[in-house]
Amino acid sequence: MTFYVLEYYLVNYRRVWRSSVLSSFVLPLLTMLGFGVGVGAYVNGGVQGVPYLDWMVPGLIASTAMQVAVGESTWPVLGNFEWQRLYFTQGAAPLRVTDILDGHLLFVVLRTLISSAAFLAIATAFGTMHSWWAWLTLPIAALVGLAVATPTFAYSSTVRGDTYLAILFRLGVLPMSLFSGVFFPVQSLPSALQWVAYGFPLWHAVDLSRAATLGVAPTWPALGHVAYLALWAGAGWWLALRQFRRRLTV
Repeated sequence: MTFYVLEYYLVNYRRVWRSSVLSSFVLPLLTMLGFGVGVGAYVNGGVQGVPYLDWMVPGLIASTAMQVAVGESTWPVLGNFEWQRLYFTQGAAPLRVTDILDGHLLFVVLRTLISSAAFLAIATAFGTMHSWWAWLTLPIAALVGLAVATPTFAYSSTVRGDTYLAILFRLGVLPMSLFSGVFFPVQSLPSALQWVAYGFPLWHAVDLSRAATLGVAPTWPALGHVAYLALWAGAGWWLALRQFRRRLTV
């Protein structure tokens, strides 16, 4: 039944996919030109012995995955409860709550993979990939997408207005994007803020992606990164399922 729910989202996405072309292809290109080429020209010697563009690109891929996943897990989820009330319609069909939740989550992961693959293709064209392991940025993107999507689903299914979603972006997504090692090394932050950055799921995806594209060892053991992201995904899924059941079974 989960895949029937996924099929519903895929059929709808087939009608509107053209609207996502800008964000999937043009924006990554402009970002790399602006930050990587433009700003990178002023970074003498690169970062950690690597040209700034090459150093930053894996972080951008992970950050893009995170932002796409959060975007697909906020207003669409709130709308399915409060405006279109799609979840209630699906709940009236012979679908379990887990089918409704998991089907939508699978679509979010798929959207994350599509955007990340487009970014990876553009980055490869710029010659920023230094290892055959660069393809691992895609499963890493899927994992960080799931790690942030599940708690965001839980949050979005709790609130009743989109004002609270704006708060999430200002106090959650924006700080995580800026202080997770995407644009500068986390080690340049004060010690206390470094541990805050380590708590963000995005930093773990950035570190893994950078290791994959540059062919170097990650700062922390790879299994530790994966386990931490899986913990976020599992805990978020449990919270989201709990809230979905509370609202759909009353």
